[in-house]
Formats: sequence, C-alpha cells, structure tokens
Amino acid sequence: MAAFKSSIFVAGRETERAELNDALESGRAELIAVHGRRRVGKTYLVRACFEEHLCFELTGMRDASLKVQLANFTRGLSQQVKYNLEPPCSWVDAFEQLKRFLVDELANGTRKVVFLDELPWLASARSGFLSALDQFWNSFGSRQSNLILVICGSAASWMIVNVMHHKGGLHNRVTRSIALKPFNLHETQSFLSGRGINLESDQILELFMAVGGIPYYLDYVRKGRSATQTIDTLFFMANGPLREEFTQLYASLFEHHERHLKVIRALAKKRSGLTREQLRDETGFSTGGALTTVLTELESTGFILRTAPFGKAHRDSLFRLVDAFTLFYLRWVATRAHDGPHWIHRRSTPAGIAWAGYAFENVCFTHVRQIKKALGISGVLTEESSWQYRPQSRNDQGAQIDLIIDRPDRVVNLCEMKHSNTLFVIDKKFANWLQERADIFRRQTGTSKTLFTTFITTLGLAPNQYANELVDTQVTAAELFNP
Repeated sequence: MAAFKSSIFVAGRETERAELNDALESGRAELIAVHGRRRVGKTYLVRACFEEHLCFELTGMRDASLKVQLANFTRGLSQQVKYNLEPPCSWVDAFEQLKRFLVDELANGTRKVVFLDELPWLASARSGFLSALDQFWNSFGSRQSNLILVICGSAASWMIVNVMHHKGGLHNRVTRSIALKPFNLHETQSFLSGRGINLESDQILELFMAVGGIPYYLDYVRKGRSATQTIDTLFFMANGPLREEFTQLYASLFEHHERHLKVIRALAKKRSGLTREQLRDETGFSTGGALTTVLTELESTGFILRTAPFGKAHRDSLFRLVDAFTLFYLRWVATRAHDGPHWIHRRSTPAGIAWAGYAFENVCFTHVRQIKKALGISGVLTEESSWQYRPQSRNDQGAQIDLIIDRPDRVVNLCEMKHSNTLFVIDKKFANWLQERADIFRRQTGTSKTLFTTFITTLGLAPNQYANELVDTQVTAAELFNP
C-alpha cells in the first residue's frame, strides 16, 4: 500500500486513513459514506486524504432553499469548468452538469474525487436530491472505474436511515462506510503533540474527561496552559467557545432533538445508568417505538452506552451517558454559566471529586480495548456487562458492579474504577466491602468461574495487605493511553 500523503496534518485516524487510501488504489468506482457527530473531523479527514484528487466539492447549507442550494452548486462547478453554465432548475439538471464535467475530468484515467458534504442539508424535504443522486450514481458514477464519490453528514441518524439503510437506489451501493468516532486517549495525545502541545498524561486525562476526544474542542488547547486553565477558558470565561455548543450539538445531529435531550438529562442524573423501562418512566415517552429510535440514534453516535446485565438478556440492558462533553456541561455549565472562571476552585470540592469519579468511569468504558490489552487478553473475544442486585429484604445486602469482563477461559474480571490524584488506598472497611460484593455476586449469579478483582485507577494502588490479598490485577491510566 502506498504511503499516506497530504500537506494537511492528521493525527490518529490510522484505520480510517488506511481505508480511504485503499479506496484510492482499488481501481473501481467507490461510493464512500462518512458519518459521525458534529465537530469530530469528518470534513478535515476527507480533505486531508483526498487533497490531491478532489475535483469538485459541494457543502450543503443549513435551512437554505432549493434555489439557494442549486445556486451554490452552480458557483462551485463554474470555478472548475471552461464553459458557461446554465443555472439548473432541479438536482437532476445539476447532476447532469456534473456528469458532463466529469466525463472530461476522467478522460485522462487519473483518480478523481467528488465530495458532497453535509448531505442532509442538501437533501431537504421535497428537494428531489436523493432521487437525483440515485440516478446519477446508478446510471453514471458506478460505471466510472476511476471515480470516488464521498458523501458526508453530521446528522448521523439521517445518514444511517437515508443512505446506509436506504431501500431505494442507494441500497447496497455504498462501497465503504466510515463511522468516525471521537479520538481515544492515544489519539488525543498524538493530536496535541502534533500541534506542539506536550502535556503530561494526567493533564490530558483531565481535559479528556471534560471535552472528550473531539478534535474541534481540542483545537482550542493552547501551548503553556494547564488543563484547568483550558477548561476555564472553554466553558467559564465570557464568550467561552463551548458555552453555546450544547444546544447546537444535539439540534444539528437529530430531528426532534428535544426527545434526545430528555433521555440525556435523565441519564445524567443516574450514574449507574437506567433500563429502558426506567427511562420511559423518567422521560414520559408515550410510545415504545419513539424511545427505541432515540436510544438507537444516541447509541450509534456514541453519546450513550448500552450494557447487558451479566447473564441476562439484552432487553434488560442498562443505558449509560458516556459523552464527556455532555456530562461536564450538564454538571457544571448549564446551571452556572455566569459564575465566571472558577474551575480551579470547583475541581477540588466534593462535587468536583464526584464528577471526576463518574467521568473517569466513562473513560474506562470507552477504552475497554486498552484495558483488555493491559490484562493480556486483547486477542480474546469477551463479553462486557454490568450487574446489580437489589436487596430483597431488610436484612439482605445489595451490590453493584459497573464493568464486568467475562472471558472464555472461565475467568470473570470484576472491575473497580477509581479516580485519585494519589495512589489509591484500600483500607479495611473498603476491603470488607470488596469481599462482600464478590461473595454476593457469586451467590446471586451462581457462576462457577474464577473471579478476578481488577482495579483500574489513575496512578495505581498503594501497596498494603488488603491490596495484596484482594486485588488480582491492576490497570493504570497510563495504560489507557496505549494505541
């Protein structure tokens, strides 16, 4: 495979870059769908990978009329052609003009890329865009062995329904689908380092717990500023760049986004997550189908995580809010938007410590691959789950385990996730609680597998008799930074 070449710097994204590079060399027509949440870097990635091959690019305009979208198309194509263009009356006419242009462009046999960005805004209701795109691709584009058509959109749920699962002409026509996810810790570190920002891992982790791995948010990090200073600047300063991001984020991604926000706000209040039925009670959804759609869309875009209870059916799954930016905003910004810069003071309060515990757990949930690698089981197919037992009587004792890794070698890792600015100390009281929890788990689940108590901590455990006796395996935050 040829080496990736671009004058635009792209950190991380090794898998996606390899996929797009492979498309360049496939020798066949390619229809590539790229989707992901707002600000995740979709447009940047496509331009970086196809920079030398782009021959036409069109970006949809939000809430623009058909006339305005077509005028935008004409302006863009007029810059490329050597003849006068008549303003098209419809998207069918527009794609006919594009076809005429491409016949000449493709004649020399070199690879050419057409990039249609923000597709959901182009394909507004009654615009006829999708049917025209169907016709263009099926009658012309798919027959051009050196043509790549990239379609991209931030409204991820729209892209999934109308493109990837489309039942019309685009059905099964997409040759490659790339769901672009936020950076993990390793990619975040690489992104910052590529911009000359060399922070220690604890600073990067603190930033990550507040904004997640969203390249656009991380682009605001400045050299010589700590994580605390950056968070203050982003959220709490006057005109902070992320102060208004929350409302724009969900509105740009989802139709009827108020329904999605109901679910998000309900989950933000429950650290251990909620079942589907609990969510229905909390949000007041009148139909199960509407809630199912919302949950599917939130899960597909990475805002929430679904975990099946250990040993139970998926219908009993717990849903958990794992988006770092959303959690931080709802906990700290939504009700304190005018308090001024104060994160350095709030961070050390009990509320700040509680937030860090929740946020660190979410980092662990989104880095299970790295946890498995640290445990030496990266190549093993496992099942991740959660477990909760509610007391059945006054004398009974409940227990909860948020992350369980069930392995085929008859071992179950019971994971305990703890954020601490120092080595975490297991005292006698906590040791007794750990032992009792493992005993309750074995008794209530009836499992005969070996149980390993696994601690995932920021800096590790302080060595003492309780750590030595009860903890079988440890993973530190440093190991979460592995590729």
